[in-house]
Amino acid sequence: MEISGYVPHGPSSSFSSFRAYLRALAQTPARLARRARSVSTSYDEMSGVRARSGSDMQKTLRWFDLVGLGVGGMVGAGVFVTTGHASRLYAGPAIVISYAIAGLCALLSAFCYTEFAVDMPVAGGAFSYLRVTFGEFSAFLTGANLVMDYVMSNAAVSRGFTAYLGTAIGVPAAKWRFTLSALPDGFNQIDVVAVVVVLTITLIICYSTRESSVLNMVLTAVHIIFIMFMVILGFCTGDWKNFTEPADPAHRAGFFPNGVSGVFNGASMVYLSYIGYDAVSTMAEEVKNPVKDIPIGVSGSVLLVTVLYCLMAASMSMLLPYDLIDPEAPFSAAFRGKWESNLIGAGASFGILTSLLVAMLGQARYMCVLGRSSVVPVWFARVHPKTSTPVNASAFLGILTAAIALFTDLNVLLNLVSIGTLFVFYMVANAVIFRRYVVVGTTNPRPTLSFLCSFSLTSIIFSFIWQFMPPGKLKAFMLCVTAAIAISMLQIFHCMVPQVRKPEFWGVPLMPWLPSISIFLNIFLLGSLDRPSYIRFGVFSAVAVLVYVFYSVHASFDAERSGSLSQKNGEIHKESAQEESNDPRLAV
Repeated sequence: MEISGYVPHGPSSSFSSFRAYLRALAQTPARLARRARSVSTSYDEMSGVRARSGSDMQKTLRWFDLVGLGVGGMVGAGVFVTTGHASRLYAGPAIVISYAIAGLCALLSAFCYTEFAVDMPVAGGAFSYLRVTFGEFSAFLTGANLVMDYVMSNAAVSRGFTAYLGTAIGVPAAKWRFTLSALPDGFNQIDVVAVVVVLTITLIICYSTRESSVLNMVLTAVHIIFIMFMVILGFCTGDWKNFTEPADPAHRAGFFPNGVSGVFNGASMVYLSYIGYDAVSTMAEEVKNPVKDIPIGVSGSVLLVTVLYCLMAASMSMLLPYDLIDPEAPFSAAFRGKWESNLIGAGASFGILTSLLVAMLGQARYMCVLGRSSVVPVWFARVHPKTSTPVNASAFLGILTAAIALFTDLNVLLNLVSIGTLFVFYMVANAVIFRRYVVVGTTNPRPTLSFLCSFSLTSIIFSFIWQFMPPGKLKAFMLCVTAAIAISMLQIFHCMVPQVRKPEFWGVPLMPWLPSISIFLNIFLLGSLDRPSYIRFGVFSAVAVLVYVFYSVHASFDAERSGSLSQKNGEIHKESAQEESNDPRLAV
């Protein structure tokens, strides 16, 4: 296939020699113009792109497997790692409300994920969803952030496992770790136990998805028993006055010790707890009946976990005043020196193992699909013919996670993970609206893009007023005006712009209201994060952009030239009826 502007150099790729790479760099602007906005289709993602993995992943999962994976993936990471920090530093006893807010935001995002996953049951999750709507560059930036989220959160959770395991057997976490004074603070606490756990789980997920799911179901069942024990124990032995009275009178009292802003800051931090349902969406390619199983598995697990989180947070708040909560191991530390502490530590260890197992399944499948799309080396896309798992991606990310967990302190990881997760969920909510109202090549995208940009800008203004304007009547007036503008904008768009695509099997209800609320909540929670989080996020995103410019765009250009990838954009592409009629999901 001849491509305008391409200087042929035989069958070799852009990376076959240093000279070939220099020629490729010289053509970077043209290649960016061609590939950055290049979109795929559901048909492409489920046929030609998926075929690049060689062997197929086996369809062995049902809705109860997905619910189990969702519960296992979410319960453990959030309550047992982030709750202590969020309650002690931000929300206080109102951590219960923080979890409810984060759960609502996650449920709305889960609806958006579900519509895509049912329509396009592939392993790519948010990366694939954005690739078929906004193009390759947006998808790559999102996919890179997702992989970073998984690696960072798994490293954080594995270090939390060390703390709870120490509590379970009566050995403080400090004795499991040793300090290297030559390294800077935050990176000098060496945790060998976390490394062993991560590498062991890596071997398990490389072996078999089905066996991994069975193991997760067993561990999750045991974990739920511990959770119910802990909730009952908290409500029976706790004290209601801990919801309003701190241990130290010098600290702020009340259910909202740091005000409403503290609740939303806490919600931003505990949002890490809900990253597990995203991992469930990456299992779509291995689901027997996507139309039935995915909506139940994704949304059902988010609802169930939100209830469990709120009960656990309430239990923790009854056990101790918020200013005595241990940020590292809040639940087991509440019973320090008692037999219940050991039991809770053991239960939390099970929960952390399940969340690690599910998240590491998810991160490997994201990396696999990035490899299929040639934005990272195709080596990551390979599915082993015997195990039917993405062994290369699993092994590489497992080793990377273990390396980070060995050195990096929990506090360094948490906010960076939260901001990346919120950004990805924000992008998916935008994508589901765009896909409902725009068919590339046939529909004018400007009204929809104008609405999405204007609504996001209004949400940002609302968040700025909330965060930086001093309390008073003027602030309340400005917030009401901004909210009224956003609602009016949404209603005008709903009335004047018709939907051009109706979901075949399952769609987000109350379109475009629910995805728009998801956009607003994600932006609002992003506004609650601190400045260092944005700096770290900006640095990582800049690195991702450089990787795309210096590697990914050239690799995908080579794949297009070889016929492995298509090139479609708003000027030259019209999705064909033949692709829709040949869509394999219609045969489900």
